Amino acid sequence: MSSLRMYNKVWHQTQEALNSLLDKESQHVIEPQRNQVFIFQMLATFYIKYVQIFRNLENIYDQMVHPQKRILIRKILDGVMGRILELKNEMVELELSEFHYFDDILQDLKLTPQQLDIPIPKYFLKEKLEVIRGREKILAQILAESGLDVPDMKTTVKAIPLEEAVKLIQITERARQGRLRALFMKQIYLQEYRAKQARILGEQVADAGAAALRIQKVWRGFHQYKKTDREREEEMVFLGMNPPPGFDDVSPAIKQAERVDRLRSEVQMKHEERYREALVMIKDDLRLIEGPDIKENLQDQIRHWFIECRNLTGTFPNYPKAEDGGSAVIFSNKTPEQVIDDILTNQDDEEKNKKKKKKTKKEKEKKGAKEKPKEEDEEWKMSPSVFLQSLQEGNSLYKDMWMNKDESWNFLQDYDPELIRQEMRKELDSEIRVQVDELMRQELKNLKLAVNKEKELPVKEGRKRGKKKGKKAKKGKRGKKDKDLTVDRTIESLYKELVEEGLLIQPLKVNMSDYIGEYSYLGTTLRHLSIEPMPSLLDMRQLITLYGILPLGSAAVHEKAPLVKSLLLAGPSGVGKKMLVHAICTETGANLFNLSAANLAGKYPGKSGLQMMLHVVFKQAEQTPVWEPQTSGSSSVTQAPKHNEHSVLGRLIRGTDPGGKCSVMSLGGCKRSNPQNPHGWKGRMEKHT
Repeated sequence: MSSLRMYNKVWHQTQEALNSLLDKESQHVIEPQRNQVFIFQMLATFYIKYVQIFRNLENIYDQMVHPQKRILIRKILDGVMGRILELKNEMVELELSEFHYFDDILQDLKLTPQQLDIPIPKYFLKEKLEVIRGREKILAQILAESGLDVPDMKTTVKAIPLEEAVKLIQITERARQGRLRALFMKQIYLQEYRAKQARILGEQVADAGAAALRIQKVWRGFHQYKKTDREREEEMVFLGMNPPPGFDDVSPAIKQAERVDRLRSEVQMKHEERYREALVMIKDDLRLIEGPDIKENLQDQIRHWFIECRNLTGTFPNYPKAEDGGSAVIFSNKTPEQVIDDILTNQDDEEKNKKKKKKTKKEKEKKGAKEKPKEEDEEWKMSPSVFLQSLQEGNSLYKDMWMNKDESWNFLQDYDPELIRQEMRKELDSEIRVQVDELMRQELKNLKLAVNKEKELPVKEGRKRGKKKGKKAKKGKRGKKDKDLTVDRTIESLYKELVEEGLLIQPLKVNMSDYIGEYSYLGTTLRHLSIEPMPSLLDMRQLITLYGILPLGSAAVHEKAPLVKSLLLAGPSGVGKKMLVHAICTETGANLFNLSAANLAGKYPGKSGLQMMLHVVFKQAEQTPVWEPQTSGSSSVTQAPKHNEHSVLGRLIRGTDPGGKCSVMSLGGCKRSNPQNPHGWKGRMEKHT
């Protein structure tokens, strides 16, 4: 219970920090700026503070067991992730560089570079752990049946000329023969020495004291050697040069932490199951107990509106359509008297607006002829954010529901039934309102017929048929574009085909934490001296996390965040390009498709084969939503026959996320650019992005 209290306290502190940050950001968004240095300092400060909030919220969401709190924290967590990506995009557009350095800002905020590291939320894998395990089992079974081995990280071997190889073999062979000859001569020398000593000494009586001294001498030397070796090892451990004994063994504290984490995950699952069951049960109870009263109150409210409108305007009102929301549009948080006042004011406003429109048109024509365009200084203004609204909504929900809530009764941190009732009343009200609207529309027709003798003219059938034909014609055109080329095949057979053809490969178990690198501590200082610093490995890891892992792991972030369709990893052999690709798949549970030209050569020939291959890949991606096609741009790959890697890349990137059904990212890797094209694959990726 103490740990739950601690995480509740951390959550309250994090929400306070988020609230103050949202207030500051709303102030700076309104004020336009011109100084580029000040703008970058402002964006970088917001970015760093959002990263700190993100780190806290990710830890809180992983450790909380209250189901309703977790829903709200998840919403805020996705919003913070999206806002971080938006601020990163703003800094990239401002400085025209993907790499940014915050040495001076970290010093002002009294933070360490390690606190700037972007964490990977654990729920990316926890929520689809069973799906990933089932997919890995099927993939391993297909690989075993087809006799294909799991792809390993290949080590490049440099070829040497034949003459140099022969010379190397001769050197090693002569060295081996020399060592054998030296050993043989040593044995002969020792044998002659022993024979000589035996002739000189002759047969002497063995001295027991001399023998004891010799044994003592050997033992003391051995004992001192062991003692010195032990002291040297202790000194190296003390200096931090060697790991302590038992360093590789798992400590009892770590075992206890893993056990607690496993039990906490089980409690989270149990509470979520009970919460889902309570949603259905409480809603059914409310429908039986409060449903008739809600229906009767809605009918009385709408009838009162009919009568008042008839008394004030002389006619019955027109009932809102179901597409517009029905009676909910009229009575949204309003009393019948307020609704009637709105009707009267709207009638007066319509008459006034008609008169004003004529005057405004004439005035605009006169002003347009007289006024001249004025040149204004360019002022930077932050782009409108998609995630700020969701963050503000989540923050307001926290203030209303959880900020000052007394939870002394909820020791086990289970669901709160009163909050469920409030939520279900709103859903039940909307469901009953739809039924009431149908009844009241018919009642309004009867009133108009009885009082005013009005009849609604039926819509002509000819027009409806004409419209339907037009819609069918449009649907027919769309149907040709979305034609399924593999209607008669199952998803399992397509999956097996991709594995056997080598397009769908099994990623290696590599985490982003295995890509070890250090922070660039002098980045800002070098830029002040007009020297562009070399990006560090930590910068690369953060960019891969921001652009590759966060959008693929969270559907909410992928839908609204700045879209990144493709990534190009360029660098010499052995710097970790393939490792980063496998790490992205491991952290997000994504499928990995190898669509390099060398891998596609000879497998799907012709234009129809290429179309079929892309169709099968995208169809498989719809079933397993997160996947990553990997392309390769080395010089040996670009010469692959029967396939144009430029067209494959273009179709792949342009066809990314067809209809918003799946999360797709294209990853390209190249060792060096094509000599005929100095920009190489970078230009091709940018062209199609």
